[in-house]
Amino acid sequence: MAGRRVLVFPSSAELGPVLAQLVTSRAEKAISSHGRFTLGLSGGSLVSMLSKELLALSELDYSKWLVGFCDERLVSFDDPESTYGLYKSQLFSKINIPKSGILTIDCSLPVNECAEDYTRKLKEVFPDDDFPVFDLLLLGMGPDGHTCSLFPDHPLLEETKKIVAPISDSPKPPPQRVTMTFPVVNSARCVAFISTGGSKAPVLKEVLEDGKASPFPAARVVPTKGELFWLVDEPAAASLTIQVERLGSGAKL
Repeated sequence: MAGRRVLVFPSSAELGPVLAQLVTSRAEKAISSHGRFTLGLSGGSLVSMLSKELLALSELDYSKWLVGFCDERLVSFDDPESTYGLYKSQLFSKINIPKSGILTIDCSLPVNECAEDYTRKLKEVFPDDDFPVFDLLLLGMGPDGHTCSLFPDHPLLEETKKIVAPISDSPKPPPQRVTMTFPVVNSARCVAFISTGGSKAPVLKEVLEDGKASPFPAARVVPTKGELFWLVDEPAAASLTIQVERLGSGAKL
């Protein structure tokens, strides 16, 4: 698994600034290379961590950012389960990102049509790619090993053709969602998992130490050509026996 780096921090407080540094460094690199920075976001605890850290960087220019969502719940944007809604209130409303720079789902559509509509939006902004090639995807992992809305033992794990897939039987509520598929995730130039807390320790050990033999969806994230980072805190890393890098809040990635 060449290129994977497992970075362990004393706590999420030290992890946060390094996450922000990773985002900003990849943004600078992408904008200088091809004029824009494409970022895929996940929800959960990442929303508040990322929003806090990016807002602390008051000089950051978001005008050339294009933000999509690795998965999204099919709820209205004012619902507390809406990932976009959370980012809008905690981050987007406070920065200079243009409205055209945020790719949202159409939550008024039935779930199958919503996935097709979001696929169309992604194809419009990635017209030259069979699967969209994001500069950076930020992923989380649940205690069951799921990532995006790709859950253990679900048929969507084997999806190889769709860019965005609908799911109407999510084992974690709300049941209706749309999600990027593994071909999209593994096409990214850089993927970073953020995993914190002791509840993640048993599954994190299996995902990182068993590799492709692991039954957990997160273990299937192996970028074809891109970088792969795992940013984890000490409680999440408690069971690991593999070699890791232990870093502080001033680390540069």
